Parts: sequence; structure tokens; C-alpha cells
Amino acid sequence: MTKSRPPAHFERLYQSNPDPWGFETSLYETEKYNRTLNALGDRRFSAGLELGCSIGVLTRMLAQRCDALVGVDIVEQPLRAARLRCADQPRVRFQRMQIPASWPEGHFDLIIFSEVLYFLSKTDIDACVDRVRASLLPGGAVVLVNWLGRTDDPTPGHAAAEHFITASYDALAVNFCFRNENYRLDILEPV
Repeated sequence: MTKSRPPAHFERLYQSNPDPWGFETSLYETEKYNRTLNALGDRRFSAGLELGCSIGVLTRMLAQRCDALVGVDIVEQPLRAARLRCADQPRVRFQRMQIPASWPEGHFDLIIFSEVLYFLSKTDIDACVDRVRASLLPGGAVVLVNWLGRTDDPTPGHAAAEHFITASYDALAVNFCFRNENYRLDILEPV
């Protein structure tokens, strides 16, 4: 059985490069973030949760739409950068935890998995679905963004998104879907 990526995998990545995916400089990342925000329309959220927030680039953008926002990452290195990036955003807080074994307390009307699910095993994706069921507020939205390129990660992007959608079919339905050659963006809402 394939296991989820452990913290040591990400510690090595951040030790070799403080921005290993080019969140600050990549045109791909900028376009993806803009499309994600545009897909959410003009909605405002009372409580947001961004899983895999890394150095906080998307977190800072989401902060403008959330009364409160929690950013979570599996290792401390990127969280230090995220805290600095969002230091002037009092409604944003960060936590280090390994999902789905750990999960922030509270309920959320926005939960974002932006390029996170493919690092997880299918068993852990199932556990994330259970966590979402328990913490998503009525009328909330779950955003899945998954890179579609070749990877040796536990669950390739397309398969990770489809697994999450299938596992949550009785509680969530896809309300929006966008795909291009690089990534897919799905927004799920309670049925």
C-alpha cells in the first residue's frame, strides 16, 4: 500500500529551496491562484481553512475574503515565511500539523486543498473526507486543486480529485469544475 508523504520529504524540499514550487515567481501559480479566487466569485467566508498553505502566498489572497483563516502545513520551515507574509493580517493564524491525523478545531465554510491531495494515500484522502464532513459548515465550499502532470507521489492529481469526489458523493457535489493541461480545479458544496 502506498503511504502518504512524510514530514521528512517536505523538510528536505524546504531545506534545499525556501520556495520549492516557485509560489512567488511562477506564472503557473499566479494563474492558478487567480482562477481559484475567480471561481469563488464574490463570496465572503466566515471561517476558512487552507491545507498545505506553504509560504502563505495564496493564504494572503484568501485573507481578503475570510473573517478568519487558518493555514496549515506539515513542516515548520514554510510556516515561518507564511507568518511573516501575513503578519499584518490579524485574522490569519497558522498551525503545523499532519493531516488527516490532526485537524484544526472548529467549523469552516471554506476548506481548500490546493495541490495537497496527491501527496496523500487513498486511505488518508478518505480520512480527509471524514474530517471535512465533520467540520464543513452548511452552505460551505470545498476547493480541490490538483496538478495533472506525471508524478511519483502517492496518488496522482486526477486520481486524487476523483477519489475525494467519489468518497464524498453522499455529502458533497461538484458545483464547479475547470481543467486545463496542467491542473484541475473542483469546487464541491453540500448536497
